[in-house]
Amino acid sequence: MLGQIAYALPFLAQGFAVTLWVSLLVVLLSLVAGVMMGVGLVYGPAPLRWAVRIFSDTIRGIPILVLIFFVYYGLPAVGLHLESFWAAVLALTLFKTAQVIEYLRGAVGSIPKGQSEAAMAIGLTFRQRLAYVIFPQAFRRFLPPWINGVTDAVKGSALVSLLGITDLMHAINQVIGRTYEAMPLYILGAVIYFAVNYALSLASRRLERRFSFIRE
Repeated sequence: MLGQIAYALPFLAQGFAVTLWVSLLVVLLSLVAGVMMGVGLVYGPAPLRWAVRIFSDTIRGIPILVLIFFVYYGLPAVGLHLESFWAAVLALTLFKTAQVIEYLRGAVGSIPKGQSEAAMAIGLTFRQRLAYVIFPQAFRRFLPPWINGVTDAVKGSALVSLLGITDLMHAINQVIGRTYEAMPLYILGAVIYFAVNYALSLASRRLERRFSFIRE
């Protein structure tokens, strides 16, 4: 068993690097897009709010696997051809963006309207109200669920192996195809995923305590 694990480690390390790269791209891209669209959902004109709401509800209602296959096989039908790696990143980013929109909407919506009205009364512009009044307080509510969502992005990245991308899961299956020993490698893969997600969960709990309004 130890020999099989030692043989597999170089392959799993390469796959794990791909998993981290996919997860990082998805998290960063969805954060930028989700925050921008979330602001549009909360403060934008009615047509923009409706467009963002339809996008968020539609994407969150589609299973991630279906979304990945739709992007990979569906976009070429309209003339847009993406490599499997970028198709997977796009699909996961779309799904994660829809979640970030809801995180931001809930965080900003939890701030009393009186604070925004008070900021307006002292002459702050819309951008100043967001930068100095709304976002600093909403950040406390936004951060813990967002970090929990990052763990979902890491776990969801395992689905990219279905497009032939050699991530951690795909590397495990390749090694199993050579050694014909599945259980030790699946256990090792589970331990790796657990270690990453458990570290993120610990970070989430620490940040939640750090930014909690009520401290013991």
